[in-house]
Amino acid sequence: MTSTEAIRVAGLTRSYGDHRVLTGVDLSVPAGALVALLGSNGAGKTTVVRILATLLKPDGGTATVNGYDVVSQPGEVRESISLTRQFAAVDEILTGRENLVLVARLRRLKRPGDVADELLARFDLTDAGGRRAATYSGGMRRRLDIAMSLIGDPPVLFLDEPTTGLDPQSRREVWSTVRELAGRGTTVLLTTQYLEEAEHLADRIAILHEGRILVDGTLAELTQLFPPTTRELVERQPSLEEIFLALVSPARTTA
Repeated sequence: MTSTEAIRVAGLTRSYGDHRVLTGVDLSVPAGALVALLGSNGAGKTTVVRILATLLKPDGGTATVNGYDVVSQPGEVRESISLTRQFAAVDEILTGRENLVLVARLRRLKRPGDVADELLARFDLTDAGGRRAATYSGGMRRRLDIAMSLIGDPPVLFLDEPTTGLDPQSRREVWSTVRELAGRGTTVLLTTQYLEEAEHLADRIAILHEGRILVDGTLAELTQLFPPTTRELVERQPSLEEIFLALVSPARTTA
């Protein structure tokens, strides 16, 4: 991880009609970091990602990705990113390898077959590469989807609730894939409702609630928001779930 910011968001606002979704989001993601953006349904996580991916314009504030402004330089931003959304965007009629070759050709890469084979090996899909994607398990389909998103080596990857609807085994397969990506230096912004997911994967955790970031820090830093542990039968730190629920509880947010 370096000190360079891959993503910087300041004062971001967005409304849908009279409904204000983002009320002033501030967020910084260092290059090479894996940052989890936590929030309940409707908190605005996907809206933040859509703005960063240039799919939606903000009402106010600023946002840059890889040094490019999302409003004034959308083309440069798109060349710097890849977006994997909640449901795998694979063509189930094609084989896994054919899906990868197709994307490599669309990106006008040389030797698309070699690109596909390298990614199949990297994501442990070589044996399944000749099978139609319709036969893949949920975890395999999601790994293929992420592999497709990495064609062209984008420096920034958005994973918008990538394990939604997956069984526990498939979810852990995706976790392993995401860890591998972070280990290679890809900047990852992960949105999730699963607190365990953020706890296992993220270098830093930001909690989005009622349109703004409540806290942003490492798990250890978030833990320090609570009183010191007390010794009863065993010494126990608060879990991320307890931290999250305490921060977004009505009693705290209305205080």
